[in-house]
Amino acid sequence: MKIEEPIKTTVEELRKLLDVKNLVGETIESEDKILIPLMKMGVGFGAGVGEGRASTSDTGAGSGAAAGAGVEPVAVIVLLKGVEGPGGVRVIDLTSGRGRVIGELGSAVTDIIREISDKGDSEVKRGE
Repeated sequence: MKIEEPIKTTVEELRKLLDVKNLVGETIESEDKILIPLMKMGVGFGAGVGEGRASTSDTGAGSGAAAGAGVEPVAVIVLLKGVEGPGGVRVIDLTSGRGRVIGELGSAVTDIIREISDKGDSEVKRGE
């Protein structure tokens, strides 16, 4: 049995998976910040072909291919609106110093949630 077809199909699916959209997350925007999550991806791939003894008249041959991938967040880019140049950009590393990272990320997300909540409250008041 030929192995080319299963490998070709698996590689085509991997090409779809290995897209920059899977490594750079959707931006989260507030009035004063833009958060851009970054991920890393690991990919595994395997293929094989074999022949075995069959109790019937067929040859017992087979082939197959498979792949798997995993994505993990590694950083968040924080862009401060209204601050030009390098001073307006922070990168929060999510791979080390988890306690400090959670504090920084928590304050950024809390600001965004507060802004969303405030907008919702003002819309509710206008609708009354």
